[in-house]
Amino acid sequence: MEHEPLHPLISQKIHWQPDLSFRPFNYTAAPIIENMGSTAGTSSVVKPSPPAFVGAPMEKSSKASLIKELVALGLLKAVAAPFERVKLLLQNQKDIIKSGRLHKPYNGILHCFATTIRNEGIFSLWRGYTAMTMVHVSATVIRFGIFQYTKNLDDTQWSYTRVVVSSYVASAATQFLVYPFLYAATRMATDVKTIGSNTGDRQFNGMIDVFRKTLKSDGIVGLYRGFNITLGELVMMGALSKGLNPWKQHYSYILRNNFLSRHMVDFGFWISGNMATYPLDTVSRRMMMTSGSGTVKYKSTVHAIGQITKTEGVKTFYNGAGAEILACAANRATLLLMIYVADVIRDAKEKQY
Repeated sequence: MEHEPLHPLISQKIHWQPDLSFRPFNYTAAPIIENMGSTAGTSSVVKPSPPAFVGAPMEKSSKASLIKELVALGLLKAVAAPFERVKLLLQNQKDIIKSGRLHKPYNGILHCFATTIRNEGIFSLWRGYTAMTMVHVSATVIRFGIFQYTKNLDDTQWSYTRVVVSSYVASAATQFLVYPFLYAATRMATDVKTIGSNTGDRQFNGMIDVFRKTLKSDGIVGLYRGFNITLGELVMMGALSKGLNPWKQHYSYILRNNFLSRHMVDFGFWISGNMATYPLDTVSRRMMMTSGSGTVKYKSTVHAIGQITKTEGVKTFYNGAGAEILACAANRATLLLMIYVADVIRDAKEKQY
């Protein structure tokens, strides 16, 4: 036993790491509570959770590890980007039709793919990729900074309440900082080039143009339209995670010797969390679409939910959910492939020595 490596294989320890999601608040650093007593107010030693290297802990908290994580994150986002754009097109097609840039609704995921490729070209599926990558890269860097700070607090005694509050404050602050990039990514992805228009006939000519036009028409508030509901989404995701994690850990332990089955279970829990909060994501995106549009703005989040339900029905809150699942599947499949290749390379190096 004394000759066993200090760190197990990435594939052996990935199952307990926080899930990667397309929602940026899931990239924030959440503390791990060790030996937490059941009595309220019990103090405990709080240790930060290590930053995830595409779903697995980084071997060292160093700049080199951070760079590797960011490169891997960019690759994962590149693979999932086409599905992400189709998801946003389906999710916001009602507003795109109102703007006159889309003549009729899409008839599903395949029709959306085909229409987009026919009208804009295959590379248009990555429209908004840069801004979306900026969301997750920025959140990852912020999370890394939080980790670097909190890792020095191993001997600090924190109450359970302080742990929870500090975790959510850190997550909300991160969400606030990256939200303008999320807004820009959404507006670029839903900026459809109409049939027969010229190549440059778009509402926005890039991320900077999104910021410039939105600030001119709506001010800074326009960049944060829909932000409040994302905080609710954050709380809901945290509650779901707390409730589902014991079951997830139970099944992961049972399947600890079956790599593929364990990750299928992880994927199932991952999708469950995303689908439970998906309606809130829809409301946030729909509110983003009203910035700079010249249309009547929703008075509040509640007003937005009421108006969408009244005019379009409850089903519309899940428009694009199928594409979201495919995006998650593409992300997970690429992640597993990267883990497998990393383990093969590492084993090959070990055999050389």
